[in-house]
Amino acid sequence: MSADLKALIERAENWPEAAREELAAIAEQIEGELQAHEYSASDDELRVIDAATASLDRGERASDDEVAAAFAKFRL
Repeated sequence: MSADLKALIERAENWPEAAREELAAIAEQIEGELQAHEYSASDDELRVIDAATASLDRGERASDDEVAAAFAKFRL
């Protein structure tokens, strides 16, 4: 266990019970995702996906030049 994680857990022992329960719930969620090898999108990510889908439904598409520029920008 890293020193940072160990120190956090030691400090968390003095947190209010509700905060400790929230920390445990978050850790269990992370553990479940690691074991399931599945990714769950956040609410913000789902909103972005919905907006992109709506844009596609309206017929909005990137031009070939825009796609090429995006690939060029992120290509190593």
